[in-house]
Amino acid sequence: MTKGWSKSDWRAKPRVQMPDYTDKAALNAVEAQLAKYPPLVFAGEARKLRRQLGEVAQGKAFLLQGGDCAESFAEFTADTIRDTFKVMLQMAVVLTYGAKVPVVKVGRMAGQFAKPRSAATETAGGVELPSYRGDIINGFEFTPEARIPDPQRMLQAYTQAAATLNLLRAFSTGGFADIHRVHSWTLGFTEGEKAERYRDLSNRIADALDFMDAAGVNAETAHELGTVNFYTSHEALLLEYEEALCRIDSTTGLPVAGSGHMIWIGDRTRQPDGAHVEFCRGVQNPIGLKCGPSLQADDLKRLIERLNPENEAGRLTLIARFGAGTVGDHLPRLIRTVQDLGANVVWTCDPMHGNTIKSASGYKTRPFESVLREVREFFAVHKAEGTVAGGVHFEMTGQDVTECTGGVRAVTDENLSDRYHTACDPRLNASQALELAFLIAEELSASRQTSPRRAAI
Repeated sequence: MTKGWSKSDWRAKPRVQMPDYTDKAALNAVEAQLAKYPPLVFAGEARKLRRQLGEVAQGKAFLLQGGDCAESFAEFTADTIRDTFKVMLQMAVVLTYGAKVPVVKVGRMAGQFAKPRSAATETAGGVELPSYRGDIINGFEFTPEARIPDPQRMLQAYTQAAATLNLLRAFSTGGFADIHRVHSWTLGFTEGEKAERYRDLSNRIADALDFMDAAGVNAETAHELGTVNFYTSHEALLLEYEEALCRIDSTTGLPVAGSGHMIWIGDRTRQPDGAHVEFCRGVQNPIGLKCGPSLQADDLKRLIERLNPENEAGRLTLIARFGAGTVGDHLPRLIRTVQDLGANVVWTCDPMHGNTIKSASGYKTRPFESVLREVREFFAVHKAEGTVAGGVHFEMTGQDVTECTGGVRAVTDENLSDRYHTACDPRLNASQALELAFLIAEELSASRQTSPRRAAI
């Protein structure tokens, strides 16, 4: 095992953003039951993802990470899983063409059940109750009973995650992911008058696929064109759940988080001496670290040294989240901190969490233009610093929701109430997510023409 580490060491560290269960016996029983269950993912898969993320760090691949803000028990359907997977495949094809490198596909799926909150309580109609912290912890309904943390919810989360992974694996290898099929869906998006600007890129992708097919390179002759590697990820917030699913890899004898291929530490839980960092430092999975405006250079150094002491490629992904208009105020100093350390990291951009606003109609939303602006600022800073902008990280869904404003479908403040279904934060809908992929592909393609020394910005 990791030297000087055990999976329960986090219990002796300061904990934040975690529930206090009132029935300790019930909690212990659930943890014991989960500890007997098979892991949701396997060590070899996590190792493969680490290798691929090592390629991302060098600009030889690009990371696309996306999915739900908070997975819901009530909204769980096969169609929901399929539609999110489908739009991520479409985005990946477009980004592959723009970046001219493989795209590593990681879903915020099969485990993204817990959410940190800015306040411990919320008030409605003069009534104050504990905040909703995700379906794995308590219920969304605004009642005293629903808001009590219930450890049994961990068992339902495990069951849903297992079913989600089962379907994702079938989609990934059963013909659904054939690149020709995926691009045919994308052609439908560009047929609309407002999406005309993306038609040329879409047609060039189609021409490339037709040429490959004519040359005999297709799903029948090249396995990679008919199947995909698709990984899962989530914020490792509920550590009782994470510990219960931690396993020892029979190949290496090292501990692995069995809850997902990649786990990340949030901006609110990244205390260098805190419980979440303590747990994540000991497992062998790729680890993400959210980096917001309050992160100081000294803390970033300590976190890198704790989470990746051997400076291994693909081990640590730094997920920048600052807000449009402020990337230049924060990202350069963090990049220079990493360079001073000589640290081997993946840099990726989360343009969602820094761009949440309250609309005139009262709904939380994220303007499409702000999301795009932050991505562009992220790329521009890395270009100026001579470093690799490795990927993007979106909260999105394959459903036709109206939660973020803007995009070619021009969702307005007045439209938000039409299909506002998120349990927590607003997500890009399928059209907005695919449009962003086209815009990012244009950025990546332009950067290749001006930066011949590396494959991606």
